[in-house]
Amino acid sequence: MSTETIPTPRADADTPDQPVLEKPTGSRTSAAMWFAVLGGVVLAFLLVFILQNLDRVPVQFLWMETDLPVGVALLGAAIAGGAIVAIAAGARILQLRRRATGWKR
Repeated sequence: MSTETIPTPRADADTPDQPVLEKPTGSRTSAAMWFAVLGGVVLAFLLVFILQNLDRVPVQFLWMETDLPVGVALLGAAIAGGAIVAIAAGARILQLRRRATGWKR
């Protein structure tokens, strides 16, 4: 075990040869890893929800009719809603990009 200590820079030190020690911040990779872990937890909850709701119900949409488990039907509805939001967000991003670059049709 070493008793050597690392010198900490003084707040009033004006000499440029002393390095300023900064606390490391998160990186994009660590943020992506946390989002992957969060996504895995959400998927686990979705799987439990679907497996607990396997009762079949009739589902009608326009001219189509089928029997689906409740969990699968709700998951499909959530995916359809997410797709609608993604399309709207993509249209808004395209609109802002056109306005920022001055691109005309």
